[in-house]
Amino acid sequence: MTTDLKNYGLDERLEQEATMYTDLFVARVTEQHRDLYKVMCEGGEIGAGVSGKLAYNADDPTSFPAVGDWVMIDRIDGSSGNAVIHHILPRKSVLARQAAGSENKGQVIAANIDTIFICMSLNADFNVRRMERYLTIAWESMATPVIVLTKSDLCIDLPQKLEELTSVGMGVDIISCSSEDRAGYEEMNTYTQKGKTIAFVGSSGVGKSTIINHLLGREMLATRTIREGDDKGRHTTTHRQLLLLPGGGIVIDTPGMRELQIYTGNLSKTFEDVEEIASRCRFGDCSHGTEPGCAIRDAIESGTLAEKRFESYQKLRRELSYAGLNARQLENEKINRMFGSKDEMKRMKKHVKERNRR
Repeated sequence: MTTDLKNYGLDERLEQEATMYTDLFVARVTEQHRDLYKVMCEGGEIGAGVSGKLAYNADDPTSFPAVGDWVMIDRIDGSSGNAVIHHILPRKSVLARQAAGSENKGQVIAANIDTIFICMSLNADFNVRRMERYLTIAWESMATPVIVLTKSDLCIDLPQKLEELTSVGMGVDIISCSSEDRAGYEEMNTYTQKGKTIAFVGSSGVGKSTIINHLLGREMLATRTIREGDDKGRHTTTHRQLLLLPGGGIVIDTPGMRELQIYTGNLSKTFEDVEEIASRCRFGDCSHGTEPGCAIRDAIESGTLAEKRFESYQKLRRELSYAGLNARQLENEKINRMFGSKDEMKRMKKHVKERNRR
């Protein structure tokens, strides 16, 4: 029995790309466990590893296969061992973050996705600034973000929270749902279409696995309740995996992310309102501090722009400006931001030292 890969998103573009590689077979990565993968091919799901050549030519972790990738493998039968991944077909979209504990190394969360469900619970996990961070990487991915608010049955001020998110997620669909009464679940079903892929992202314990179980129509993924006392979520998903929905469509489940460092992002899309206001400043190089004719300061003082939103924009812009720099370059950038230059920093230190001697 052969697997119809069109159900997994194989389209004409990918089929055309695959014809460039003779004696190899197209497959989609469904799971990743460090250096080992599971891929779905015509022969079904089999284990796979990357070829030595692919690993040697990889510039950084983003050059390795990730869940959702379409790849070319050397076999479609796992009876004689793991298949070998020789090539990654061009990605139409990629959701990435900065890898934890590394210097400016990217990590692909999911590839070839159409929609990103950014899940956030309406309890103590609710954080507008974190949503801005998720939206910044989501817009950069080339996929369409959708905000999914879970545990609505626990929220006593839902209209206020919806208003807060609407102001930062302009043009983004927002769904509020509850696993208790299934409110909002039918709305999520409208995003599942044959051959289309949805990636779920969010903090631990927000209910991603519960929603996916509903879409699957069975309790396939383990779920756990939040901790009592602090509303903090518990890790349930331990690795990324791609799952085929019975009614059509594909979902990618990802482990909860307590910290989301930006590797690449689209600030202009996430902060359209801030950049539009900044364009009205008198000076093109306005730092939005004490310069005359600063439209940003005027907007904050008049209440048309929240100061916390502008501070979030500045913080994320600094993060993006540091992307790709080594440790020494990062240090120099921080010195320049704080003091203007390294010489100025030395003069400041000398001044402080002399003052302390008096």
